[in-house]
Amino acid sequence: MALITLTSDIGSPDYLVGAIKAQLLRLVPNAQIIDISHAIPPFNYPQASYVCRSAIRHFPSHTFHVILVDLFANPSNHLVLAFHQNQYFLCANNGLLSMVLEGTPEMVVGISMDPTITKTTLQITESMGIVINKLDQGTSIKEVGAEEINFVEKKHLQPIIEQQFIEGQIIFIDSFENVIVNINREQFEENRKGRGFKIVFRGDETIDQLSESYADVAEGEKLALFNSAGYLEIAINKGNAAGLFGLKGYSEKIRQGQLAYQTVRVYFQ
Repeated sequence: MALITLTSDIGSPDYLVGAIKAQLLRLVPNAQIIDISHAIPPFNYPQASYVCRSAIRHFPSHTFHVILVDLFANPSNHLVLAFHQNQYFLCANNGLLSMVLEGTPEMVVGISMDPTITKTTLQITESMGIVINKLDQGTSIKEVGAEEINFVEKKHLQPIIEQQFIEGQIIFIDSFENVIVNINREQFEENRKGRGFKIVFRGDETIDQLSESYADVAEGEKLALFNSAGYLEIAINKGNAAGLFGLKGYSEKIRQGQLAYQTVRVYFQ
């Protein structure tokens, strides 16, 4: 039985999510479909890569990850099928996959589409469903795609690392308005070298200790911790950090005249 995940920037109100699932179930009988998210802001690669990367590592081997973000970024007549760390990935050839994987996949092929047909979301997912069914039936990845493709790569968003500080970008704000920064625990500890630290954001807000949970501080107090995905998170216990501090995610549109902050800096001392 094929296990399929879906991640998209389609949004929940649209009928397309339901239609895509119905289509995949028709093409891949007995498949199990799991939603990762359909609330990715349009064209927001850093957020899409964070959400996908944080979720896919928990799935069993040979799961099929369908990523439907910025599907029409380029006019190419092929999709990307990749196999990496025992997982399958299907998405547009727009560079997002290399950001999700933080590098080049172990194996990648192109899935051709009819150039005479105007591409729609459902035509793209139909091609993906046909491929998933073949792979689930035991067909080799090299038999369903062409190996000679111009695979588009984009570098994932990395923090700026200097001897005395790390500067990260806000890559995600969750429904509680907790703020996630693209600094992981490994980067933090490797550059901290046992030193004290001060997390600075919004110009004048600071935090100089890490918490293990929100309950480590009183209600309404700010805190910093490393979340379950291993990334630095700034929050307020039973509060809304993003709204209170005017923090915005990387790539989010900021209205003219609006004061907003998208970076967080950790000073070591």
